[in-house]
Amino acid sequence: MSLPPESYKSESAAIYNRSFVWAYLANMSLVAANTLAFRFAEFIHFLDGSEAVAGRIVAYGLIGALISRIWLGQAIDRFGVRRIWLIGTMLFLVGSGTMLATQALGTGLFAARVAYEIGTACMFVCSNLHIQLRVPEHRRTEAIGSLGSSGFVGMIVGAQLGNWVFSGPATAILFTQLFSTMIVFGLLYLIFVLMLTHSDNHVRPEITPPVHVLMRRYWPGPVVLVALMMGLGFAVTMVYVTRLATTRGGAESHGFGVFFTCYALSAFSFRLSTRTLSRKLGRRVMILCGLMGHAIGHLTLIFAHQSWQFAIPAICIGFGHALLFPCVVSLGSEPFPPQYRGTGTTMILAFIDLGRGIMSPLLGWIIVRYAAAGFEAMLITTTAILTLSVPTYAWLSRGHQDVDLRYGDAISTAAEE
Repeated sequence: MSLPPESYKSESAAIYNRSFVWAYLANMSLVAANTLAFRFAEFIHFLDGSEAVAGRIVAYGLIGALISRIWLGQAIDRFGVRRIWLIGTMLFLVGSGTMLATQALGTGLFAARVAYEIGTACMFVCSNLHIQLRVPEHRRTEAIGSLGSSGFVGMIVGAQLGNWVFSGPATAILFTQLFSTMIVFGLLYLIFVLMLTHSDNHVRPEITPPVHVLMRRYWPGPVVLVALMMGLGFAVTMVYVTRLATTRGGAESHGFGVFFTCYALSAFSFRLSTRTLSRKLGRRVMILCGLMGHAIGHLTLIFAHQSWQFAIPAICIGFGHALLFPCVVSLGSEPFPPQYRGTGTTMILAFIDLGRGIMSPLLGWIIVRYAAAGFEAMLITTTAILTLSVPTYAWLSRGHQDVDLRYGDAISTAAEE
């Protein structure tokens, strides 16, 4: 299929417009807040909980998010992105506010984490779906990747704010500042979403089949395995890297800031430089490279003891994230027709959460079980699993026909003119 240069340029103008700017700022705010939430294990430790307790609370939150996804996709298809997006944002604010008010381990903290995870899940799903529905089919991977680059800017902001807040020993005041800052970012996000969606109109499908019917009919295929592997990676970076850095470097360690700043810079750079790579190499090759980047990053993290040593694994994992996320979301939702793409996007992101939900308590148990060598045992485990996933996905995805590649030559020609 041919694509004339003027068509390519008009498509770009349609993608990178004012709405994209609002979506970019919103996603940046959300990821900044979420990066601050990576200190959650530190909060649990402050409340005299162990890594295993932190893993269980995170797992409960993810279970809540996963259960909500059974209806989330259908709710988006039925009621539209805007309504569900705003509901998710309010849940995020309620969860963050409850964590701010929590002073001891208990059911309130579990409930707060559940609300936070469900809200965050809604926000990420709606953000990714909103951009997909406004771009041509063959440029969905690029649009998801371009929008996602804002997350890495947010990660840098969140990591630096986290370092600034935790410049000394953990106290109640520090966690008050942490959760208050998360709420501020959440309110900014709400404003951006209201501006982004104020003119949205939703046409409800005549039929909205149950999620299990749609999943059976439009099963995403082997990319589900990659989504689970991404969840495994997030279990490490979002829950345990902060404890790893402070355990090895002390309370005043800058390992957290170094890791997430280098992670974000790496992912941002690779995301921008590879945003059109799916139309040249194909998403299958990008996924294999991304999985290898994650495996190498987890391997090198074993040897990170000084703050500066967290930079190398961060760069590798950032590279993996940059390649994997847009490919996984676009491939996972691709089999679903546009009217059911809310369900498709929801479910592929649900598999990422499922991987994180399974691995968070398991990795926490490994850390506690092996005591002094707990973090090393955890990272050896994740490195082995990620390494095995590379040949497994290569075999399962053989013969896959990539729609992005069909447009590669035509778009390359248009871009040069």
